[in-house]
Amino acid sequence: MPDEARLEQTEAGLVPADDGWFVLNLADIGWDRVDGGGTWCSFEAPSARSPLLGIGVHVLWPGETPGFYHAESNQEGFLVLSGECIAIVEGEERRMGQWDYLHCPPGTAHITIGAGDGPCALLMVGTRAADSTIHYPVEPAAAKHGASVEAATDSPREAYVDRAPIEPARSPWPLP
Repeated sequence: MPDEARLEQTEAGLVPADDGWFVLNLADIGWDRVDGGGTWCSFEAPSARSPLLGIGVHVLWPGETPGFYHAESNQEGFLVLSGECIAIVEGEERRMGQWDYLHCPPGTAHITIGAGDGPCALLMVGTRAADSTIHYPVEPAAAKHGASVEAATDSPREAYVDRAPIEPARSPWPLP
């Protein structure tokens, strides 16, 4: 039977220190941020990433994007908890609002971009596999929002070479 996780206080909030079970409020959990890329929390210990499932909440202000337009070999899903965003899926723009869900089977090219007049909170879920792959294609619809790479690549390191560093952040929860 799994034990309860040890929680560590960091400058950004509480973070599970191991792979045990835990209960944390979004206002208390540690978050990260990157300029232009929003603020997010992950529901797992940094030292004990799940090999099967990634899940967390990402808050995007209008114009912010959590990354670049991409397609990966794993399934992902995005549920808008509050606010609005634009989803670009297979080159097509779709507006999403509260309780809209975007399902991305493996190989679906996609990205989300904060929209509207306030923050957008997305519950993001993705499967993981040891042999997963990712591709960042050039996409004009995503480029309009600053969410496309300039040259196609299969390397996250190349895709994000000029991106600002990730830094700890305090929780934005509850949202305004």
